[in-house]
Amino acid sequence: MESTPTRAIVDALTKAIVEHRLQPGSKLAEQKLADHFGVSRTLVRQALFQLAQHRLIRLEPARGAFVASPAVDEARQVFAVRRMLETEMTRAFVRCVTPAKIKVLTQHVAREKSAVSGEDVSGRTELLGDFHVSMAELMGNKVLAQMLGELISRCALITLMYQSASAAEHSNEEHADIVKALAAKDEALAVRLMNEHLLNVESNLAFDRPIPTQDVSLALSF
Repeated sequence: MESTPTRAIVDALTKAIVEHRLQPGSKLAEQKLADHFGVSRTLVRQALFQLAQHRLIRLEPARGAFVASPAVDEARQVFAVRRMLETEMTRAFVRCVTPAKIKVLTQHVAREKSAVSGEDVSGRTELLGDFHVSMAELMGNKVLAQMLGELISRCALITLMYQSASAAEHSNEEHADIVKALAAKDEALAVRLMNEHLLNVESNLAFDRPIPTQDVSLALSF
């Protein structure tokens, strides 16, 4: 079972990164973090490993941990590939849609709405991305689900850092509209809505956010 101190470190650093209080590329020194939180370096190391798995930081051998540096150009390329894949996925989904599959997606959209309204930033980002992977899984296409998961994770930090609460709420509403079109087996509408949704997510990413700090202690003191 995960220790409370480790969870606290993960949550504090995630919040600092998402709220732009830490500059991408900032070094996260283990001893400095251990002193700040009043814990051992072992607990700090555990927290940093978890953050690395979530792609919020990168771990470099012999160099340490650094806040991940999201590449905007890469994210735009990812969205271009996603549009190619997901418009065709949507077309195929309509042809194999069932009430059971619609029920799963409807329940997922409800969980998204709850996360958005509860201001759960990391939770809403994960759920909004998982909606697309869920469609592939419901089709039984494991390869597509894996490909989408990898694509989404490559731009997850950018979405996490640059998607506003209002944009996230709009994404949730668009997912709901897509599900309605799928349920109605309206292929043309569902494909159009999916393409517009992905374009909207990309265009609503606010890349002009304020420049954060590189001072870890200052960033965590909020």
